Amino acid sequence: MFEVGDYVVHGNSGVCRVDAIQTMDGIGADKKRVYYTLVPLYTSGSKLFVPTDSKKVVIRSVMTKKEVKELMDEWNEIETLRVENDKNREEVYKEALRSCDSRQWVRLIKTSYQRNQSRIEKGKKATTSDERYLQMAEENLFGEMAIPLEMSRGEAEAYIAAKFRKNEKETVPV
Repeated sequence: MFEVGDYVVHGNSGVCRVDAIQTMDGIGADKKRVYYTLVPLYTSGSKLFVPTDSKKVVIRSVMTKKEVKELMDEWNEIETLRVENDKNREEVYKEALRSCDSRQWVRLIKTSYQRNQSRIEKGKKATTSDERYLQMAEENLFGEMAIPLEMSRGEAEAYIAAKFRKNEKETVPV
């Protein structure tokens, strides 16, 4: 169970702060069921009320600084997503986002970035779908990494991009 003040990653909402843990007194609410009140960090003015025992949406702790370093060390070895059929591409991307798994987000980022680069090299435009899912995955990943790195989301993205440019093992999207 999480504590008030903890940072968590929640489904498609990204990084949230646990603002309260309480029962709900509304009409039709199960007074015995306990809920987290989550405040998304990067969406102002919203709150989520999530049952502590919910199995419908993934909720997990944000990465630690050590886990961020491990993910960055593994970045080049993480494979792209396998998309067997372009008609299924969006569903594969949605599933990667919903997984709430930072490695899946890296896979989505790499897949989308490489696909966009390939299209541009052929004189084609990047697809709106690839650009949209690339942006969502980057927002989720860099938003999460920002917490243990004690940076803003933008600073975390710039820091990670600079680190990869310095290593130059391969062209890495960031």
